[in-house]
Amino acid sequence: MDIELLRARADIIRNTRRFFDSRSYLEVDTPLLSPNLIPESCLDVFKTTRLPPPNSKKQPEKDYWLIPSPEIWMKKLIAEHKTNMYQICKCFRNCETSGLTHSPEFTMLEYYTMDADYTDSLDITEDLFDSLLADTGREDDISPPFIRWTMDEAFSRLAGFSLIEKLENGTLAEEARKMGLDIPSGTIDGDVYNLIFIHAVEPRLPKEKPVVLLDYPAAVPCLAKMNESRSGTAAGLTRQRWELYARGVELANCYSEETDARKVRDFFLSEQKLKLSGGAQPHAVDDEYWKTFLPRKSPDGTDGADSPFPRCSGVALGLDRLIMLLADRKTIDGVLPFPMESDFH
Repeated sequence: MDIELLRARADIIRNTRRFFDSRSYLEVDTPLLSPNLIPESCLDVFKTTRLPPPNSKKQPEKDYWLIPSPEIWMKKLIAEHKTNMYQICKCFRNCETSGLTHSPEFTMLEYYTMDADYTDSLDITEDLFDSLLADTGREDDISPPFIRWTMDEAFSRLAGFSLIEKLENGTLAEEARKMGLDIPSGTIDGDVYNLIFIHAVEPRLPKEKPVVLLDYPAAVPCLAKMNESRSGTAAGLTRQRWELYARGVELANCYSEETDARKVRDFFLSEQKLKLSGGAQPHAVDDEYWKTFLPRKSPDGTDGADSPFPRCSGVALGLDRLIMLLADRKTIDGVLPFPMESDFH
């Protein structure tokens, strides 16, 4: 990377901090190594081992994992302090290609807003883009306002059918086969959706402006609240989640965060089973994590002294990708000071 790109990268990170600091978000700094992780069947992780000091007779080796996101730590801070916060940190995902828009090691911007939902987070993200572009004096194809489509609208426009309708009548796999996709009998709706999205929707997304896809199908498990009653959205079939694309590049993922402790527990259990059945790198899971979302006990032992995990919304944004777009580069290799060479072809 040349010195001008290093300066541009530093300026963007500095201006990102300035944006959140000016809004009184607390910047936090959490560990990159964790003794356990949130189970996500769609991700693989890096494992390492902490060795005991030399000549130690009692301390066993202990496994740790490099975080794929600071979420596990930040939510513990949110439960304790209930304040807006953000973090810029390195994250790690195994089994990733290197180059273009991927790197096994990358920089994440993650921010959480209290008493907010995913639409509030979308407004904040547009403000962030406006602020960063104002710092460069530019207004171009990554400028807000973003195009906002529900996922159902995106399927209707680009794949030619209503996603919600096919999920409701159980014919999503049939629609995929009409496209020539190989869908074995018994494939779950979440996997069928993903194949159609990658094949027919994602490549056709608008490039002239950033596009946000809202209300992901509930068949794709995540820790986002379910849509109960939203205009044009069937209750119980979609979640309060969006993803942001700019110039065809996926940039950010957002939820109205699930606050129900038992739903968090159920997600952990189901994702653990999927992860193990899929052959992914197993990792430890905190079986008590779901209790973070329970009301705290008062000194006399009764429930409800403190509120449970607060209503909030979080965004995870790939900062290397955003820097790539702001610097008019085609790959993140151009904005990484030391891009990782791929040994896989």
